[in-house]
Amino acid sequence: MLTSSATSSGRASSGSGRASTGIPGLDDILGGGLTPDRVYLVEGTPGTGKTTLALQFLMEGVRLGVPALYITLSETAAELRAVAESHGWSLDGLSLFELVSESGLDPDSEQSVLHPSEVELGETAREVMKRVDDLCPARVVFDSLSEMRLLAQSPLRYRRQILALKQFFANKQCTVLMLDDRTSDPTDLQLHSIAHGVISLEQAPREFGAERRRLRVVKMRGVKFRGGYHDLLLDTGGLTVFPRLVAAEHHKEFVPTPASTGNTSLDALLGGGLVPGTNTLLSGPSGVGKTTTAMRCMLAALERGERATYYVFDEGLATLLTRSAALGMDVRPHIQSGSLKIQQVDPAELSPGEFANAARSAVEQHGSSFFVIDSLNAYLQAMPGEQYLILQMHELLSYLNQQGVTTMLILGQHGILGDVRSEVDLSYLSDIVLLFRFFEAHGELRSAVAVIKSRATPHERTIREFKLGPEGLQVGEALRDFEGLLTGLPSYKGQVPLLESEPFAGSQK
Repeated sequence: MLTSSATSSGRASSGSGRASTGIPGLDDILGGGLTPDRVYLVEGTPGTGKTTLALQFLMEGVRLGVPALYITLSETAAELRAVAESHGWSLDGLSLFELVSESGLDPDSEQSVLHPSEVELGETAREVMKRVDDLCPARVVFDSLSEMRLLAQSPLRYRRQILALKQFFANKQCTVLMLDDRTSDPTDLQLHSIAHGVISLEQAPREFGAERRRLRVVKMRGVKFRGGYHDLLLDTGGLTVFPRLVAAEHHKEFVPTPASTGNTSLDALLGGGLVPGTNTLLSGPSGVGKTTTAMRCMLAALERGERATYYVFDEGLATLLTRSAALGMDVRPHIQSGSLKIQQVDPAELSPGEFANAARSAVEQHGSSFFVIDSLNAYLQAMPGEQYLILQMHELLSYLNQQGVTTMLILGQHGILGDVRSEVDLSYLSDIVLLFRFFEAHGELRSAVAVIKSRATPHERTIREFKLGPEGLQVGEALRDFEGLLTGLPSYKGQVPLLESEPFAGSQK
C-alpha cells in the first residue's frame, strides 16, 4: 500500500501541486490541473467525450506511477478496451472493475421482496468501497451516476449515497471523476452542489460538416480557472482542448520599426512600410490584386530572414504557388527551408478555438513574425452559426499585435465597378486599411490603391495606380488628374500618364 506522501508525490504533475488531467489544454484552463483528493463531476450527453477524457485522466496517473481504477456500471471492460484501441492506447497498468456482470443480469438472481434501492444500491456501494480498499488507487473514475440514480429511485436516497461515496473517497485520498450522461432532469443541480468541481461537455450538429464539441468548467472550488466555452476536438488519439484565447495574458517586447513591403512606391504610400505589431486589411473586389500584394509583403519579410505563416481558405495551394511564381514571387524555396508554412484550411472542419490555437502555435512554436489570413470572407463562411466570430477575431488580432507579428487580412468585396460592398465591416479592427478599386480609363479596366487609414505611420492621402505583371506589382504616381476614381467611373482632367499595359496570363486575385 502506498503511503500518503508517496501517493501525493505521484499523483501531481511535476512541481504544480495539481493532478494533471492528461490533456494539456484542459490543464491550462484549470491553471495546472485538478486539486488532488477531491471528487469531480464530468457531465455531458452520450458522444461528447466523457469516457475518452476519463481514460486520459487515468492513463496519466499510470504514467506517473500511481494506481488507477475505472469502475463501470454501464460499459463492459471489453468495450472500454475497444475504445482505447481505437485511439491507439494500451490499458496495461489500469484496473477495470465491472459492477454489472453476467451473473448479475441472470433473472434467477433477481429478488422481488425488497425495493432495489434497499438492496442493490447498498450492494453496489459496498462493492465499490471494497475494490477501492483492495487497490488503494490514487485516481478513480466512476461511470456512471445514471445507474446509481436509477437504483436509488428517491432523490433523497440518491443524494445521501453520493455524499457517502464522496466522504469515503476523501478519506482514501482519491482524486475521483464521476461521469454523468445528463439523462435526468437538466435543471436538477444536486450533483453540482456536491462535487468539488464540474466540467461540462457539449456537442452540437451542424447543417454541413462535422459536429462542434466544446467544454466549460462550470465550477472549481479554490481554483482560478478560465471561464467560458472552449472548443475541443475528439479524434484518434483522444481529446484535444483548445483554451479560449485571452490576449491580455500574452505580451512580448518588440521594436515597432517600419519594414519594407518590397516595393518602394508602396512603402511611400504606407508612410515607410509595415510596422510590426500591426494588422493590415486589404479590401477590394475579386481579382484586383489583394493576394498578390500580401504575397509581395510576405516575401520581403522572408528575404529579411523572418518566418511566416499563410492560411489559405478559398484558393488551391497549387494555384497560389504557381501564380505567385509566374509573377516573379516564387515562395517554394522558403517552404522547403521551413521558414514559410502555408496551410490549406478545410472550411467544413474548422472551429474558432482550433484556428486560434493554430495561430498561437505558428507564433510560439514556428516563430512566425508574419501572418496572412486569405480570406476573412472564407473564415466567416467556414463557421456558419458560430456566435461572436468578430469578437474572437478581435482577440486573435490583439494577441498577434502584442506578439509583434505583422498581420495581413484579405477581405473580398461584392461588385466590380460602382457600388462595391463587403459583407462585414472589419475596418475598425484594423490598424492599416489598403483599399483597392477597379476603374475604367481609355477603354481599359485598370486598378487603383489607396491607404485610407493607418494608426502606425503618417501615410499618403493620394490614390495611386496599381498594376500586376510578370515582374510582380507596380505602383504608379498619384492619379491627381482623375476625379471619381473610387466610384469606378472617373473623369480624366489632366495629362498624368498611366502605367503602360503589358499582357500577362491570368486574372490575379
